Amino acid sequence: MTTPESLISVLNVCDNFRPHLSPEHLVPFLLAPNARPALGLLRPPVVAALRTDNAWRNAHGLLPAWDIPAQTTDADSDSENQPPPPPPPYIAFAPSLAHGCPAARTRALAETLERWRAAANDGASVFSGVIGGKRWRSEWYDVYRVPGGAPLRADGRDPLAVLEEVPPPGSGYVFSMERSACAIFGVVTYGVHMTVYEQDARGPEGEGEGQTRVWVPRRALTKPTYPGMLDNSVAGGIPGGTTAFDSLVKEAAEEASLDPELVRKRARAVGAVTYYYQTKIGWLRPEVQHVYDMRLEPGEARLAPMDGEVESFELMSLDEVVARMHAGEFKPNCALVLIDFMVRHGHLTPENEPRYLEISQRLHGQFDLERWF
Repeated sequence: MTTPESLISVLNVCDNFRPHLSPEHLVPFLLAPNARPALGLLRPPVVAALRTDNAWRNAHGLLPAWDIPAQTTDADSDSENQPPPPPPPYIAFAPSLAHGCPAARTRALAETLERWRAAANDGASVFSGVIGGKRWRSEWYDVYRVPGGAPLRADGRDPLAVLEEVPPPGSGYVFSMERSACAIFGVVTYGVHMTVYEQDARGPEGEGEGQTRVWVPRRALTKPTYPGMLDNSVAGGIPGGTTAFDSLVKEAAEEASLDPELVRKRARAVGAVTYYYQTKIGWLRPEVQHVYDMRLEPGEARLAPMDGEVESFELMSLDEVVARMHAGEFKPNCALVLIDFMVRHGHLTPENEPRYLEISQRLHGQFDLERWF
C-alpha cells in the first residue's frame, strides 16, 4: 500500500475538538453537583435554553428539572440593560431526579426535548439544525457515568417502561435520550463498525499475503446525514438496551444483506476507536466506535443493499481507499475506522506514514475527561 501524503489530515477532519481549547465557555453537565466525571458539555445556547426550561416548568406549576446554581448580578442595574447572567459552574439534574431512577431522568429530559423539537420544527430555534424535521431519529441512546466504565445496557427494554426500577450496582447507566439530541448535551455516544475484507492467498510472486480489498458502501442520497458519501462495510449507532454485537448482526443483515449466522461465526471484535468531533455548526460529539473485522474468502459472499440505507457496494483496494480518503469522499468517522484497520493489519507503518505514532495514539483518545470540570 502506498501513502503519498500523511493520513493525519484525514484524522483531523473527525478528531477535531479539544474542550480546553474551545473559544466558547462550556458548562459541565452533571448527574449531581458532586458527581464526576461530567456526563457532557453544554454550549451557551443550551445553558440559556435549560434556564428557560426551568422557568417554563415553574410557570406551569411543575418542579424544575435542572439544578442551575444562581450567579450573582448587580441588583442596582437597570433590569432592561443588564447583561445576560454569567455561566454557572455546572448544570445538573434537580435533586429529586439526580437521586431517582434512570427512567425518571429519561422522562424529564424527553419532555424538554419534545418542546425544543416543536420549536425546531417551526424553524424558530437554535436547535433546528440538530433535532428539527428529519434530523429527529426517534431512537434512544443510553448515557453512562463514565465512558467505557461499564458494559452497555443490554436488557432491550424501553427506558421509560419501569419508572421505579433502579439499575443494579456497577451498571453505570444513567439515562437515555433521543439520538439526535446527544450532540446538544455533548454526551458520549456509541456505535459499531465492521470492516469486511477479502485477501488473496498469496502475492503476485507466489509468496506472502495477497492484496487486501475492502467492501465499501456508498450511503443513500436520502440519508439525513452524509448522503452519498462512502462508509464502512457495516456501521451504525448502538440503540439503547442493545449490545454492540447484536447491533452489528442486525445492521449487517439490514444494510449489507449478510447472513446473520455468517456474521456470528466470522465477525471478530478487534477493539474500539474514539474521537472528539465538533460539527460544522458547533455541536459536540465525543464518540466510541466498537470495531469488528470479518474476513471473507474471495467470492464467498457479495455485500448488497437491503434496506435503502446504502446505494451500492464496491470492493476496493487499500490504495483506492486511501485515495478516496484524501479526496474527502468518506464519512469522517468511517475513514478513522479504516485507518485503524490499516494500522492493525500492518498496511500503515512507521515506514510509510510519518505521523504514525500520533495517528495510533489519537485513534484511542480519552476525550480529555479530566478537563471537563
